[in-house]
Amino acid sequence: MGTAERSEAVVGTEGALVSGDPDGGRERPQYRPLWVEEPAKRRRLPDPVRTAAVRAVLVIALTLIQAMVALLSTLAGSWLAFPMVLSSVASTVAATWAVLDVWVTRQVWNQRNGVVSTPSSTARALRRERRRVRRQARAAERVQGRIHRPGGAEQLSHP
Repeated sequence: MGTAERSEAVVGTEGALVSGDPDGGRERPQYRPLWVEEPAKRRRLPDPVRTAAVRAVLVIALTLIQAMVALLSTLAGSWLAFPMVLSSVASTVAATWAVLDVWVTRQVWNQRNGVVSTPSSTARALRRERRRVRRQARAAERVQGRIHRPGGAEQLSHP
């Protein structure tokens, strides 16, 4: 008997178990998931920006490892100290470049693809109201223009 079948075991009228439930008919607590999915607080980075960020993290990690090896080999008096110090300086320049690459890539992405903003209902309502007022003002100007037109164009043909 599977788990699903066991959970649906039915207790008879005298309290005897109709199917073989190992709990003896006791009620089990409800199933609780291990975790509850929550919506993300921040949106995911665009692919090019995320790629640049991963690259920057890897370069920074390598730079830190090189700096640590340079420090330890200097303390130990090893011949490897001088080459490691030079490569650490070069890696520091590369790490700075990688961080700037993330920043520039993010700026370029925002400039090209921009934030697609959906105006809120209040902004939409304000724009609608302004348009309505402008239309009424234009209609009033047209009516005023017709009334003051010389030549009696607005006069009825017979009174």
